[in-house]
Amino acid sequence: MEFQDVVRRRRMVRNFDSRPLPRDLVDRIVANGLRAPSAGFTQGWAFVVLEGAEETSRFWSATFASAEARAGFRWQGLFEAPLLIVALSHKDAYLDRYAEADKGWADRSETRWPVAYWDIDAGFASLLMVLTAVDAGLGALFFAVAEHDRFRAAFGVPGSYKPVGAVAVGYARPDEPSRSLQRGWKPSDAVVHRGRW
Repeated sequence: MEFQDVVRRRRMVRNFDSRPLPRDLVDRIVANGLRAPSAGFTQGWAFVVLEGAEETSRFWSATFASAEARAGFRWQGLFEAPLLIVALSHKDAYLDRYAEADKGWADRSETRWPVAYWDIDAGFASLLMVLTAVDAGLGALFFAVAEHDRFRAAFGVPGSYKPVGAVAVGYARPDEPSRSLQRGWKPSDAVVHRGRW
């Protein structure tokens, strides 16, 4: 698929078929995410890849506070996604990297960072995974991870890694459009300022 087609077709899918994905496709999705840019080439991220009903059910059990909350969730088809990839950021990796001689911030101070690049870089990687899924004709969704501590406990994730979000991937089923789409795309002249504000 041409890149412009991938961008045009990209949407957040919330209703999936539970059919498993071929392993080589899962590997390609993950590998492309690892090609994302990162500040100082730190690559201070990690990804928990969950495949199949047993692993994904454990994720949903950990991240929903109760069975009632899960039963009342609007997007029940999301629970069918056969692949979940949880993106984690590791702030200490960036502080350590920028304390190295070629960067020279030996104090490891967070005040030197105008924004949390550790989170941004994990987001870049997640977007590449979403676009790879779309390129393969699959549906994908990037979503927030609730209950960070319960998620960490369920999957043995060290406390120094923060869940930035998760990517659900699978064969898309007919989906109720998000109510947010009624807002439409903002015109470019409302958000793009050329030469100055």
